[in-house]
Amino acid sequence: MDIDRLRKVLEHEARLGFDDRAVIGGLEAFIRNWLKDTGQLARNPSLALDRFLPVNSSYAAMDKKGRQEWVGWVMDLLEELEAPAALAAAAASAAPRAGSPTTAAGSSAAPVAIAPEIPLNPPLKKGERPLQRGRVTGAPTEKSPLDYPITVLKGIHDKVEAKFAKLGVKTVRDALYFFPRRHLDYSQLAPISSLKPGQEQTVIATVWEARVVKLGNMRCTEATVGDDSGNIRAIWFNQPFLAEKFHVNDKIVFSGRVTDFRGQLQLDNPAWEHVEDKELIHTGRLVPVYPLTAGLFPRQVRRLVKEVVDRWSALVEDFIPYDIKNRCRLLNLDEAIAQAHFPDSLQLKDRARERLAFDELFLLQLGVLSRKQKWQESQPGTAIAVDREALDRFLNSLPFKLTQAQARSLQEILEDLARPVAMSRLLQGEVGSGKTVVAMAALLAVVAGGHQGAVMAPTEILAEQHFRTFTHLLSDAGHAAGNPPLSPFAEGGENLATFARPPLAKLTVALLTSNTKGKKALYGQISEGAVDLVVGTHAVIQEGVEFHRLGLAVIDEQHRFGVAQRSALRQKGFNPHMLVMTATPIPRSLALTLYGDLDLSVIDQLPPGRQTIATKWVSPEKRQAAYQFLRQEIGKGRQAFIICPLIEESEAVETRAAVEEYNRLSREVFPDLRLGLLHGRLPPAKKDETMRLFRDHAMDILVSTPVVEVGIDIPNATVMLVEGADHFGLSQLHQFRGRVGRGTEKSYCLLLAEDPSPEGQERLALIEKTHDGFKLAEEDLRLRGPGEFFGTRQSGVPDLRMARISDVALLEKARREAQSLFMKDPRLELPHYLPLRREMARVWKEGGEWS
Repeated sequence: MDIDRLRKVLEHEARLGFDDRAVIGGLEAFIRNWLKDTGQLARNPSLALDRFLPVNSSYAAMDKKGRQEWVGWVMDLLEELEAPAALAAAAASAAPRAGSPTTAAGSSAAPVAIAPEIPLNPPLKKGERPLQRGRVTGAPTEKSPLDYPITVLKGIHDKVEAKFAKLGVKTVRDALYFFPRRHLDYSQLAPISSLKPGQEQTVIATVWEARVVKLGNMRCTEATVGDDSGNIRAIWFNQPFLAEKFHVNDKIVFSGRVTDFRGQLQLDNPAWEHVEDKELIHTGRLVPVYPLTAGLFPRQVRRLVKEVVDRWSALVEDFIPYDIKNRCRLLNLDEAIAQAHFPDSLQLKDRARERLAFDELFLLQLGVLSRKQKWQESQPGTAIAVDREALDRFLNSLPFKLTQAQARSLQEILEDLARPVAMSRLLQGEVGSGKTVVAMAALLAVVAGGHQGAVMAPTEILAEQHFRTFTHLLSDAGHAAGNPPLSPFAEGGENLATFARPPLAKLTVALLTSNTKGKKALYGQISEGAVDLVVGTHAVIQEGVEFHRLGLAVIDEQHRFGVAQRSALRQKGFNPHMLVMTATPIPRSLALTLYGDLDLSVIDQLPPGRQTIATKWVSPEKRQAAYQFLRQEIGKGRQAFIICPLIEESEAVETRAAVEEYNRLSREVFPDLRLGLLHGRLPPAKKDETMRLFRDHAMDILVSTPVVEVGIDIPNATVMLVEGADHFGLSQLHQFRGRVGRGTEKSYCLLLAEDPSPEGQERLALIEKTHDGFKLAEEDLRLRGPGEFFGTRQSGVPDLRMARISDVALLEKARREAQSLFMKDPRLELPHYLPLRREMARVWKEGGEWS
């Protein structure tokens, strides 16, 4: 509401001590614009302009006490405007109107009419672009001021805009939510005489001398500064231009590490800031450290963010309902944003993170709850009667027995299939735990019940692997039961197999990928119901593929697929049951948060006899010994992976490094062996071709960036060598380790790290001794947080920036509050939930889909 916006500005003014800094151009000018833009005078003729504005004075000319009294007077006046009749009118105006403009392609009406938002339009500074006035409604062409591009800010020209875009900062809102990675504690002021070496400290000192000096080949700036207690030398290496910034008798705040140089204390490369009548940004406080990219510098980014926070944070709409905010003791949103960037204390920094993390988890929970309800209630599911006796005959014919965890997970799936509500279940288990067999049993049960099944994998080679596994299981088990295949690969080359299998007299399995030959004929067989089980890639959801009666859809490697792909597969049948599988061990707390729309089954037990991969952290001086060991294994007829270091700067840089490493290894280390290269910038067809060649032993060593496919089965590979291992998380290292040990031969994982940090050393020590993927995942969350745990943004869910899933108490609180609110008003239709509804629409439009 427009009244809320003025109230926020007044509250912000009070927090700043009534010094007329809440808005650029002054509070009085803002109120005049507010009265004009919002039409309050027109809607309320009884209001006089002077009821809002100071009498016989101006706000700028008042003393602090007068300003405080006047702000209180205006706050009381706003209460008068918020009479019940006004609230009712606001609620009515927020309801969708027939014939209202569309809000998105394909929409017939705006889902909600957004209440007016007041753009802040202060006098322009030199170099700033004018803000376009206008009121934001449901119309798609009108924006909130927070959605203006960052070019409205001083000093942001096209080149700088492009650099910020690389960091994901494109709008004013993005800048507000561009949180620092950490803070430097420069808050402890000390006299020079009390400084101690080896600590980060801050002094306020006067410049006595500043000059350019030469140290070796470097030209540096050296300054002598002092306070009442003594003097100290400050040195900036390779920065001679700074000498011009310091003048004799300048008073400057210096923050940085104190060192001992030849018995004299000095400040090495300290941050600095002139002491002026303004708030410190770079020194003398908890100083934010932001992510950077080439061409952006710490002071530049800090200044920009400070301007954005001071000028725009008051316009952020606080969407958490008041009762929840009060019950959970959360900061106001504008204060939390400000304190997250430039905290006044460590305590407020922590409270700000708690509020912002709560927001992320709360919005995420509401979204997945809504998604689950929509999937299960939009159309009824099909209850599938399972012939358990017949299914047991299939399980008993297998050459192995299901583990207790497999049997438990299968039972949970079968119970879901028997319900008239579409199943949405996540089957989780690490490499080798036997997820495929569980999925196969469920698919057989569905086919026996008169329905079809579909399996979708992220790559062709994984789809082919599933097809081979299924036909192998059916063939071996069929032989054990005295039922050989009827016509394996006879009807459709290598893409079709038919079996006589209990509990079925006949079962036809087809492989469908973009390279499948005779697709049209296969499409016909699928639509007629002649194919019982389709295994494939994205080709399964392409136009033209229609199922006769799809009962169960299985998606492998859930994190590789977005919501759109899942929805497309679901639409291939009459709301079929859905099972998604992942080999990434995800702690339960994280799984319930990210996949709250799915029920959870966990195979937390490996089959007996599964070999343990010998894991060794190798120091740099033993690199040649590691290469020699790898060569010995290849001499025995085995194969090996070499994973290139993770380079966070960009995929292009990472690829270039991988190509250089591949060339070095091919020329200097293994010139007599057959090497292949895999990286993220290869076309999908080339990736599949490379992996096929490696699988078929046309290569001895595969050099790869971290994109090496999860789930690829190379039984002959026995060595995994990971370069720069200290830069990877535990879960990713465990996934790499899982690429070997698929056969009967002893397998090894060698972790090379040049100079690991203490945190890196802790991770390497843990991976050496721990082989339980779930334990490693919990440790990874503790050490690195959810964003780094996954390494990439999750498809279909909003990003997590501040939330730490290891904070179970906050996670449970957010889930509890979201569930409670969802039970009361799942579509957020009550008037006081309108801000939350707007935020849900915005966040889930960016991260997925919410309705």
